[in-house]
Amino acid sequence: MNLNFTQISPSQRYHLMTQTLIPRPIAWALTDSGNDSFNLAPFSYFTAVSSDPALIMISVGLKPNGDKKDTLVNVLKNRKMVIHIASEQDASLVTQTAASLEHGVSELDASKLETTKFEGFSLPRLAQCDVAYACELYEIKELGDIPQTLIFLEVKQLYVSDKVSQLDEKQRIKVHSDRINPLARLGGGEYAAITAPFSMQRPK
Repeated sequence: MNLNFTQISPSQRYHLMTQTLIPRPIAWALTDSGNDSFNLAPFSYFTAVSSDPALIMISVGLKPNGDKKDTLVNVLKNRKMVIHIASEQDASLVTQTAASLEHGVSELDASKLETTKFEGFSLPRLAQCDVAYACELYEIKELGDIPQTLIFLEVKQLYVSDKVSQLDEKQRIKVHSDRINPLARLGGGEYAAITAPFSMQRPK
């Protein structure tokens, strides 16, 4: 089967891309909605971009009614975001936080998720996540007619739980992906987890 993207709709392209660009990591993004309320939403158009500066990117579409999503509204206003890496056991909660709520209604209240202080950063982090990035807005870029918004974030701090990391023989931090057990996105309503990580030496 050979599919010509110029002959199919954006919706068809989306479904094909999300079923074939797999697995995708999920950015569980926390932003400040104001009035002591925090927005939490998952995004699977998410990747690392560069190390100097330390940039990650999430791609954000519009709400079903055409409004900007709260994540975009909040980061444009406050310029800060915390990105979490969710674990497989959080799959149900991640899915719950994808619901479209009125602006200012917190997914944290609906899901009973707890936050804790992110040392040295103005926003909290989710207490149950083993990995969290404290980020500041670096750049916004809009693509297409819809549009799709690319949010480039500069990582200012990284939290890694002691449960999933240790120092190796060279005193470098080793993060164990199997202990994080990260949740990955597939197509449709499908998700995946890591089965068994393996190592290979790259050629010099």
